[in-house]
Amino acid sequence: MPDSEAFKRCTARLDEAQVRFSALPNEQRGGGCSIIDAVKLLDLGRPRPISGAMTCELAANFAAWTRYAVRPAARLYLGSEVVRVDTFGTYACRDVRGTGGTIAGRLSEHASANAVDVAAFVLADGRRITVANNWRDNGPSALFLHVIHDSACKRFRTVLRSGL
Repeated sequence: MPDSEAFKRCTARLDEAQVRFSALPNEQRGGGCSIIDAVKLLDLGRPRPISGAMTCELAANFAAWTRYAVRPAARLYLGSEVVRVDTFGTYACRDVRGTGGTIAGRLSEHASANAVDVAAFVLADGRRITVANNWRDNGPSALFLHVIHDSACKRFRTVLRSGL
């Protein structure tokens, strides 16, 4: 199990925020890919978290973003609670992908479990707000997505909008 001081501080932050997680063993996966100082989120309360490996720092930021940006914005703009965040995944040993295809030899942040691709937010009232389908709406769904996107830009090093 990871035992670096940074990992210990990070897991203490998760504990303090009452985020349930499981520490994952450090792994070198070959080809420059690795899972170091990572956790698997088990429970953020509501909304339910994603299940893939992510660095502890990413997990702590993701948990805080969900709690302090996504949940309040959903209540304010959509009038409902977020019960689940759907993703396209976290760890994947792969190169960067751009509009022109894959950039050979340049590893994605996914290759070190330091990225999560958010696909949608499922609300308590059954609605599913997706980045792909609702980003360009003229209503509250788009406003919600834009507000949480702006918030994500303040918390994460790289924030992309898929297919836009």
